[in-house]
Amino acid sequence: MTPDQAGTVFVGRSPEAAKDERLALRLANRHGLVTGATGTGKTVTLQVLAEGFSRAGVPVFASDVKGDLAGIAMRGEPRDFLVKRAEEVGIAYAPDSFPVVFWDLFGEKGHPIRATVSEMGPLLLSRLMDLNEVQEGVMNIAFRLADEQGLLLLDLKDLRAMLSFVAEQAKTLTQDYGNVSAATVGAIQRQLLVLENQGGDAFFGEPALAMADLMRVDRSGYGTISILASDKLMASPRLYATFLLWLLSELFEQLPEVGDLDKPKLVFFFDEAHLLFDAAPKVLLEKVEQVVRLIRSKGVGVYFVTQNPLDVPDRVLAQLGNRVQHALRAFTPRDQKAVRAAAETFRPNPKLDTARVISEMGKGEALVSLLEGSGTPSMVERTLIAPPASRVGAITDAERKGVLAQSPVRGIYDQVLDRQSAFEMLRQKAAAPEAPSREATPSGPWGQAPRQTPAPTPDEAPPERSRSVPRVPRTGSTRMTTTEVVVRQVARSLASQVGTQLGKAILRGILGGRSR
Repeated sequence: MTPDQAGTVFVGRSPEAAKDERLALRLANRHGLVTGATGTGKTVTLQVLAEGFSRAGVPVFASDVKGDLAGIAMRGEPRDFLVKRAEEVGIAYAPDSFPVVFWDLFGEKGHPIRATVSEMGPLLLSRLMDLNEVQEGVMNIAFRLADEQGLLLLDLKDLRAMLSFVAEQAKTLTQDYGNVSAATVGAIQRQLLVLENQGGDAFFGEPALAMADLMRVDRSGYGTISILASDKLMASPRLYATFLLWLLSELFEQLPEVGDLDKPKLVFFFDEAHLLFDAAPKVLLEKVEQVVRLIRSKGVGVYFVTQNPLDVPDRVLAQLGNRVQHALRAFTPRDQKAVRAAAETFRPNPKLDTARVISEMGKGEALVSLLEGSGTPSMVERTLIAPPASRVGAITDAERKGVLAQSPVRGIYDQVLDRQSAFEMLRQKAAAPEAPSREATPSGPWGQAPRQTPAPTPDEAPPERSRSVPRVPRTGSTRMTTTEVVVRQVARSLASQVGTQLGKAILRGILGGRSR
């Protein structure tokens, strides 16, 4: 690479303009968008960008939806179509491989990724469980109460126990937090069961993912490429989208402000990005916009990969400065609208009919506009995308196991850690009132623990009382001697006789002496 090419990622070449298309590393944190119909080469473009960032020492995180991005871990082969494309873009084909760490939420094709319930937070959990506004309010109460009580919410059994506690304390909580009904809690518990059945119980827990493990650089200076196996995860699209949004949020919260660097600290590729925005509530869209707008100052670049530029809301689309647009097929009115919208988002090129070219480009071609100079987008050019240096396509199970065996995080996340948290603490709290009766010395005559009173003397006897009525505590000794018992019985007998005679006298007075 010549000095004037340093600090860039080679994307491809525009033959008509006789110009190399290079992504400036210092502007890579201004985010980007890769779009195009199925089979037009989006995955290959993603692979080329990931390789370029890795060579520059920039760690990369990308999701592998179809399983064909995993080939980036293997050295490429000089196939005819790759060698030909290299000649067309003016480079010599040089096979290479890159440091890769495989991840998998289910722990099948990579290291398990876990997050705690507390880290996910009530907003993302409500989105993940498709809760309505009332149910989301109860979820917020559960998190607030857990925070006030010092209860750790780590996994789904902690959340389930916390929701049960909220239901038990509903009357008390209503005074401070508003109405909490058992029906609402029950509906959330049912949604929680659905989440568990989709594999959510494997995701929530410890050890939680450390962001530093996504930002590694190997001994040769290459940035590590973290690949999330998402082929099975795509069966639960809401879990997939919520996990990636959580990951972005964690990066935003944990990384310090660094401003504009010579190169990003991490580049994040969000494949099938439309899943993030489908039926998303307004508050969630605002959160996505905030993260995308502000995370660049943390040194993170975010690149959305999707089929149609209309999949991305305008407020988010406005934040994406680097654009690679593969072919779109204008078969339906919506497709035609997407073609026009995509053409209008580029800086116009008077020599290029952008809307027409979008529909007629072949595989491996794209309209490219990258930031240059002070951050202004370049004029759109029709570009031949460079060939990847690593393998194009999937890898075998044996090859994957070999990569995992050499992983720098091997053994860190493979075993589940279940420490004391809300589930155990609430169970102990519920059992606490029964603890004294189990540990007490021999019980009293009705199954009660002996009262802490002075030991009775031999001549003391307990007063008569009903077993159905508990004895009212009194200070000092509560027992009477035999003499006191006899005196009390005589006194009661005399009082009864006097009372009877007095009552008769009063009655006679009232009735005028008729009764004797």
